[in-house]
Amino acid sequence: MAEPFYVTTAISYPNGPPHIGHAYEAIATDCIARFNRLRGRDTFFLTGTDEHGLKMAQAARGRDIAPLQLADEMSSLFRQMADRLHISYDRFIRTTEPAHHEASQAIWRAMQASGDIYPGRYEGWYSVRDEAFYGEDELLDGEGGARLSPQGTPVEWTVEESWFFRLSAYTDRLLAHYEANPDFIQPEARRNEVLSFVRGGLSDLSVSRTSFDWGVPVPDAPGHVMYVWVDALTNYLTGIGYPAEGWQKRWPANLHVIGKDIVRFHAVYWPAFLMSAGLPLPKTVFGHGFLLHRGEKMSKSLGNVVDPLALADAFGVDALRYFLLREVSFGQDGSYSADAIVTRVNAELANSFGNLVQRTLAFIAKNLAGRVPAGGGEAAEDAALLAEVRRACADEMPAAFEALQLSQGIEAWMRGVFACNAYIDTAAPWALRKTDPVRMEQVLATLWRAIVDLAVAIQPVVPASAARILDMMGVPADERLISNILDDGRHARLVASGFTLEAPTPVFPRLDLPPEEAS
Repeated sequence: MAEPFYVTTAISYPNGPPHIGHAYEAIATDCIARFNRLRGRDTFFLTGTDEHGLKMAQAARGRDIAPLQLADEMSSLFRQMADRLHISYDRFIRTTEPAHHEASQAIWRAMQASGDIYPGRYEGWYSVRDEAFYGEDELLDGEGGARLSPQGTPVEWTVEESWFFRLSAYTDRLLAHYEANPDFIQPEARRNEVLSFVRGGLSDLSVSRTSFDWGVPVPDAPGHVMYVWVDALTNYLTGIGYPAEGWQKRWPANLHVIGKDIVRFHAVYWPAFLMSAGLPLPKTVFGHGFLLHRGEKMSKSLGNVVDPLALADAFGVDALRYFLLREVSFGQDGSYSADAIVTRVNAELANSFGNLVQRTLAFIAKNLAGRVPAGGGEAAEDAALLAEVRRACADEMPAAFEALQLSQGIEAWMRGVFACNAYIDTAAPWALRKTDPVRMEQVLATLWRAIVDLAVAIQPVVPASAARILDMMGVPADERLISNILDDGRHARLVASGFTLEAPTPVFPRLDLPPEEAS
């Protein structure tokens, strides 16, 4: 049986349309999911929308509509974004689903049975925008004496009857888990932040609200709805069928991919809830950085919030995916702009890989009547190229992706592309056409095999474009796993099949700046 792999994004809070940060997280997680499928793993990828809480209720009230109507409208936009960006999710969850209410109430009862839920009265600071409670020592001073959260969002003094979770009882257990599982929180900067926070001591957490009713009802407690983060985090269990039979097949999750601003909820609250409920903890929580526009954080007031689908329309989905995964070191903040997208994509996809594919396949279509050249690797320089491409595609790139170093993995892949371009320029098959046609075919066969390996390896990053190349080259769908890169019989089987290549069309055309950016 294939090794299971369960990966999730942080489900998005849909009180407004999706922005480029949502797209980046979805694309990065999709790349990880696709990579694991290509490794032959039984992969399950969950994403969706987190639709409860005071912020959603207030946003709906501002539009004079019901919260569910707002949730329906906005959740559909997030699903459209995912589909447009080729996000290969296996489950798109909505926390308004009846099954999620059942799961949230099940974990609540499990925590209650452990003695960790008790009634009380909450008095303290609460940020509606963050949906988070903050201690006095965490607040910042704003203009006019205003108090702000560590994220710079307004806080308000809240007093209400509440159920509490005994978070304080889990300080030592959490620290012991972090110590025993150093990869639980990644990257290292996020781990250090969490360690510092937990070592400072944990206070019990208010986990229900009575001042509004848009949420999952607390079992046997009329008038109380669950704190939004209790039900939001439980989605990772709902998505695999908890509490019905069979959910254990995919739990614990291998990886939660989240934004760095919500690490506390995933690396402190969530494991404590799971410990209380007697459930295993996820293996890794990875907090990626923010995506900045020309070095600035996106803000409606600055007018630099960009619709990710507009970028996809302007540059192409795979071009956008490639840029974000190549340009941004996963885990750190990154910056994007239209000119940066054009520069990166033209240099690496259009000029380097795209040109390599086009001129090689066009030459074969014209000079070999589309016949797949047999052999490859005969001369020392041919074997050296194939070994270098294999090392990049079957060794270095997968090792980097396993370590969640996505940009570094693509960089390794580019070394294979550059090696092919240097080889074709030196071997010059166009010159061999008249002087040594046998050697010409050896060179073309070597290039064919290298290009197939490069296209297989880059599938998680640019899935549609890689599929077009592999389709043009007649590679069967069942021979596109990473393990096939090391299969010496694949090329011989393709030659024996009698497949013939038609005149190729460019897969990565050069990009131009949109008129509004070019001035």
